[in-house]
Amino acid sequence: MTEKPKADLDVDAIGLLCPLPVLRAAKRLRGLKPGQVLRLETDDPAAVIDVPHFCNESGHVLLDQEAGENAHIWWIRHKG
Repeated sequence: MTEKPKADLDVDAIGLLCPLPVLRAAKRLRGLKPGQVLRLETDDPAAVIDVPHFCNESGHVLLDQEAGENAHIWWIRHKG
């Protein structure tokens, strides 16, 4: 098992449906400094499409992801 990136901020988006997990991540990323890492946890099935698309469009870096039994976890580095 590979070591996951250290998160500067954890965001719990469990129970939120599209587009709310990505909107919550975007809002929290605005409060981070360039290079800091956000850890996003969601159970929305659409997140597997939405989160990578959000990172690609916004310039943030999707560092890693982990699919669990009940949730998906994403590590996103703030652009800059």
